[in-house]
Amino acid sequence: MEELAKEAGITVRTLRFYRERGLIPPPRREGRIAWYDDHHLARLRTIAGLLERGHTLNGIADLAATFESGRDVAEVLGLGEPTEETPVRLTPEQLADYFEGEVTPENLAAALDLGYLATDGDEIVHISRRLLEVSAELVREGVPLSTVLSSGRRVREHAEALAEIFVRVLHAHAKETEPAQLRPLARAVVDAELSMALDRRLRREDGTQPPKA
Repeated sequence: MEELAKEAGITVRTLRFYRERGLIPPPRREGRIAWYDDHHLARLRTIAGLLERGHTLNGIADLAATFESGRDVAEVLGLGEPTEETPVRLTPEQLADYFEGEVTPENLAAALDLGYLATDGDEIVHISRRLLEVSAELVREGVPLSTVLSSGRRVREHAEALAEIFVRVLHAHAKETEPAQLRPLARAVVDAELSMALDRRLRREDGTQPPKA
């Protein structure tokens, strides 16, 4: 314990306090000897980083509990399944920097439930760089992260329905077509239709097009 506290730049008393609060996992024991490792040191450095960013110890404890009850990387990424999305590995401090002031246990639980986030030891993995960056941009534009996540859940429902349409068409009329060929075709149709739908909606909002009866 003394060696770990020295390496982390804290006192033994502080380390004991963190252990009592459940902020770090218990050590591995061999008889009367307690062994700490790099995992514990990484957790202590994460706590220090989050404290510097204004998080409270109560908040950090809630975040730790949320992550530890979350889904792991293998479960979320579905290892072996084809994907065009690029996962991103983040420290908790980096995630806090992406969504300053919005990283709450409630938002983390929602992101874990959606499968946007997964845990891998002391690291966090976001399922998609594109989703991470656009979510952060929306938050910077003033949209609460909770709204981004709830909207993402609704978008996913529609996306699942669209995917079902394209897969059914493929199976019914083009069984020899590879999924890699289907992706750009489906994406082009959805992009075009969404663009036109946005045009129609914005014209109605601006009053340049009368609403349908």
